[in-house]
Amino acid sequence: MPDDLVQIDFRKWDGTRHWQFAMRRLGEDEHGLWLWSPPGTDMQRGREPVRQSRHTNVKLIPTDKWWTAIWSHEGREQLYVDVITPPRWTGSTVTMIDIDLDVVRWADGKVEVLDEDEFLEHQKEYSYPPRLIDTARAVTARLVLAVEARHEPFGSVGAAWLERAVALVTDHD
Repeated sequence: MPDDLVQIDFRKWDGTRHWQFAMRRLGEDEHGLWLWSPPGTDMQRGREPVRQSRHTNVKLIPTDKWWTAIWSHEGREQLYVDVITPPRWTGSTVTMIDIDLDVVRWADGKVEVLDEDEFLEHQKEYSYPPRLIDTARAVTARLVLAVEARHEPFGSVGAAWLERAVALVTDHD
């Protein structure tokens, strides 16, 4: 694996595979590590067949935060924020435990919380500890406010990193 590739290893609370894909390092700033992937990047959800991404994507992996975010160029979702346990690094692999709740900003600017039903189901199925449940709900509430208000990195910062990635794709065409 080239030095600039990072393997994204999303898992569920019980350790099962959730999303698996690789992205390239784009840069770092006060918000964390920025990664990118071009259209056609292989992605696999659990044991489903591998599929290819349709858009250029930029992902932010903050240090010690309970979320990670992805910006998509020309997708339905402008911004998708996963509530996770803080990321753990092993070499060039980052592992994050998905805690179901997601905050999305659609292309029309509407902000919405997704997968609350899944969060409720998994509380029972995976026996989420009460502290995990409380933390996930609190993080989600803060994320909704930050995404709606476009507090950085959810304002112009993420969009600027996405522009850099789109330029890289364009430069290679």
